[in-house]
Amino acid sequence: MRPQPASLAAILGRAPVIPVLVLDDAAVAVPLARALVAGGLPVLEVTLRTPAAREAVRRIRAEVPEAVVGVGTVLTPEQLREAEEDGAAFAVSPGATPRLLDAVADCAVPLLPGVATVSEAMAAAERGHAVLKFFPAEAAGGVAALRAMASPLPHLRFCPTGGIGPDKAAEYLRLPNVVCVGGSWLTPPAALKAGDWEAVRLAAGRAAALRHGSNA
Repeated sequence: MRPQPASLAAILGRAPVIPVLVLDDAAVAVPLARALVAGGLPVLEVTLRTPAAREAVRRIRAEVPEAVVGVGTVLTPEQLREAEEDGAAFAVSPGATPRLLDAVADCAVPLLPGVATVSEAMAAAERGHAVLKFFPAEAAGGVAALRAMASPLPHLRFCPTGGIGPDKAAEYLRLPNVVCVGGSWLTPPAALKAGDWEAVRLAAGRAAALRHGSNA
């Protein structure tokens, strides 16, 4: 077992919200990242759902040094190794297969594995993972599920993602076992298409203002 690096918790704790980015065009990656960072959200997750994703990660790393960029939707050990090649600061998976968790031992990139149940969380914890992605958060029970997990699993912390908007984000962040939330609401397709980076910056600023214990 290789313990999850403490650096991952430090990365996730830098901001209350991690924007989840699905980019069809790598050309928007840099201005988008700059707008999000300017709004107060320096930790970004670029999902591997599009052919442009890897190039987007490389461009953000090269041109937006203030950003901490990771990759999401990591499904295989091969993708985990590619994340390391591209210089990603962290990787995120929607689930946690034994093969993927085995690959962590040979990779320098810390993995945030996804879980949806107590049993899955316990299995990941046995592998040394103390910070987990709770996905799909709303469909898997939402705030009530994470609140119920806090007592039997007090040593685990979560980044809920999936179906979360700005109002729900505040509810999650009031839970003591939530380190941050992930969401795609910060990058609406219309704003990306129009290149409306000011709208993105303002949305990021509102998200950055959400804090643990806040009633915002």
